[in-house]
Amino acid sequence: MLRRMLGALGVLFTVACSSSFAASTASAAENSILVAYFSGTGTTERVANMLSEQLGADLYRINAKDPFTAEDLSYDPDSRANQEKQHLDLRPEIADQVSNMEQYDTVLIGYPIWSERAPRIIATFLDSYDFADKTLIPFCTAYTSGIENSEQELRELYPQLKWVHGQKFSSTTTPEEVGAWLQQLQLQLKP
Repeated sequence: MLRRMLGALGVLFTVACSSSFAASTASAAENSILVAYFSGTGTTERVANMLSEQLGADLYRINAKDPFTAEDLSYDPDSRANQEKQHLDLRPEIADQVSNMEQYDTVLIGYPIWSERAPRIIATFLDSYDFADKTLIPFCTAYTSGIENSEQELRELYPQLKWVHGQKFSSTTTPEEVGAWLQQLQLQLKP
């Protein structure tokens, strides 16, 4: 009889611990957000850092395997950036990968606007992972161009993915402006 009672208590203890562990694991994974960004001059990086900080999200910089130089980013028609703008099929290699992409439910993807387009390395990033069960939210930085054309192009290139309308920021964007956009998105802000 005592042996049966101890056995029953052991089963209850195991079930309780398993349920508690499963609940804590599920709640930790519920709001898994990644802020992934490519930045040429540091403007997009600044906004990405604000987003990551306010969300308590992980941050991943998309680095080209062949890094962009200041000359590559110049307005010279023959510069690397200008050449990439003209060839939508280009996919510059990325230096490193996100090792745990499967843990994220939401991915904010940031980039500078290059002639109303996202740099081709953003397409490389999107080609590199399975985003089928994830929500993707683009954000960009630009002086004059909006996000509309680049966002539309990404939606057309990847129509099977779940996109949420993105936001354009400038070099003078404040943490308050970033926070206001996040509240509009209704993402869970870090306490």
